[in-house]
Amino acid sequence: MTTSTSTSARTSTSTGNRGETVNPASPAIDTESVTALLERGRQLATPVLRAAVDRLASPMDTVAAYHFGWIDAAGRPADGDGGKAVRPALALLSAQAAGQPPEVGVPGAVAVELVHNFSLLHDDLMDGDEQRRHRDTVWKVHGPAQAILVGDALFALANEILLELGTVEAGRATRRLTVATRKLIDGQAQDISYEHRERVTVQECLEMEGNKTGALLACAVSIGAVLGGADDRTADILERYGYHLGLAFQAVDDLLGIWGDPEATGKQTWSDLRQRKKSLPVVAALDADNPAAERLAGILAADAKKSEDEIADFTEEEFASRAALIEEAGGREWTSQEARRQHATAIAALDEVDMPAPVRAQLVALADFVVVRER
Repeated sequence: MTTSTSTSARTSTSTGNRGETVNPASPAIDTESVTALLERGRQLATPVLRAAVDRLASPMDTVAAYHFGWIDAAGRPADGDGGKAVRPALALLSAQAAGQPPEVGVPGAVAVELVHNFSLLHDDLMDGDEQRRHRDTVWKVHGPAQAILVGDALFALANEILLELGTVEAGRATRRLTVATRKLIDGQAQDISYEHRERVTVQECLEMEGNKTGALLACAVSIGAVLGGADDRTADILERYGYHLGLAFQAVDDLLGIWGDPEATGKQTWSDLRQRKKSLPVVAALDADNPAAERLAGILAADAKKSEDEIADFTEEEFASRAALIEEAGGREWTSQEARRQHATAIAALDEVDMPAPVRAQLVALADFVVVRER
């Protein structure tokens, strides 16, 4: 895959202002339906998730509770932002796609959420992120050692939750989860290695993001069906939907990583530029054949030789100028178009599964929600 589209077609017409709405696919969102699905996922999965965390030895149980937003840094009960709960919602719908009640998918929903949060704990430490969901990250509050240990413990719990079901279907589900976890780790390793390279191809970036984000979303949308007795063909098709949904999700996340409003994202301004990430907008811009791409390449090559302290001393204007060049080269528009393509590919996969029409409509609504998020 290349990004050799002409400059005129690639250049974004956006003003580049922060605080805009990311709207790569322009679907009409059924907000009420999506909110109900996400809330159902939280209500069914959270009690089981809390019970799993309670199994951890002290102080890991407390550290995990802080990460999930159940308590504050002083240990007082809190009503923190635990995330959108997209993965649990998908796991419950997955069970319904196989003709089972949503409750069948709860162990899968909890297992996927545990793996997802294992990755967040480790990623925050590796990336040096100090904020997540508008709060200090675990490593910042409790130290790097606890972030590593609690992350490891959540991964172990995920497998424990599934395997203690003791069924053939649980074994099949666990295998899919472990494969997805390995791919997720592959993606994180690729992401880190790309930060130290001057050039990364668009195909390499998509492969990395497919591993880091697509694999676990793919697992989420198949694991409930597997627990409900669905055959491998059905599970594989549902995984295809989830994989492409993950790529659409990550494309939008990459836009937010540069142009997102910190009030909405809970991260610093220009967060991905601060970390020198080779995200899709950057890679697509560098691959363009225009003067802005050439200027950007020279600047980023010089940035690559700077220390982290030197990058940290950059002014807001310096980051803003790099973001402007990415947009001028066409990276922002290309990424928005890629989110549309991946969204459409995900929806098309649903046509290959015989499922109740209301369940398909809800999967479509969740896909629409994923790619239309506030900056």
